[in-house]
Amino acid sequence: MDELSAVRRAFLDTAQAARAQLALAAVTKAWHKPSARPGPRTPGIPYPPTVGTLAGLVAEQILVVPLVLAEPGLPGAEPIPLLEYYEAVRWSDPTPYEVLNLRAGPDGDLAGRTGAAIAALRLALPAEQPDRTVHLPWGPWTLSLDDFLVSRMMELTVPADDLAFSLGLPSPRLPAAGLDTVLRLLIRHAVRRPGPGPDPLHPAAAAS
Repeated sequence: MDELSAVRRAFLDTAQAARAQLALAAVTKAWHKPSARPGPRTPGIPYPPTVGTLAGLVAEQILVVPLVLAEPGLPGAEPIPLLEYYEAVRWSDPTPYEVLNLRAGPDGDLAGRTGAAIAALRLALPAEQPDRTVHLPWGPWTLSLDDFLVSRMMELTVPADDLAFSLGLPSPRLPAAGLDTVLRLLIRHAVRRPGPGPDPLHPAAAAS
């Protein structure tokens, strides 16, 4: 393989925009200040989450991808549809990598680490087969690689928007292809979960 699918290209472009947000001096300056993120308490995450916590959540969605790609898949495991994954996953359970990244301080160079991960993924993703699947280390789920990247874009977009709001800045200018992909996922997920419920833009609120 030497070409990127539309999803893989959208992920790389979205990740690059997120890295630019993490590089802002305002993020480091406000690292230990409470964020403006709404929602209930989430186990494993300080409440209210700090600006640094949100920065860690943004970075995690990028840094986790090379780690998952390096994990061996489960022989014979069939990937489940992405919407089924979101119906099964517990938002109250932080991933192992999330806990690691939340410990990063303002001098942890999240922008540099995410930049290095993006550079590595620009080389790795074109070499992956179109039907590549990945097994998620934090649960019993196997997804197609493209669906996994869609999930990372969604889970990156939410804290990136919260991070910008907490800093008094406009929402980050994420690429249209990435935003369109996230919005389609959110709409499809909302249709499958009718009735009153939490704001789909803040899925942590789904924990009860």
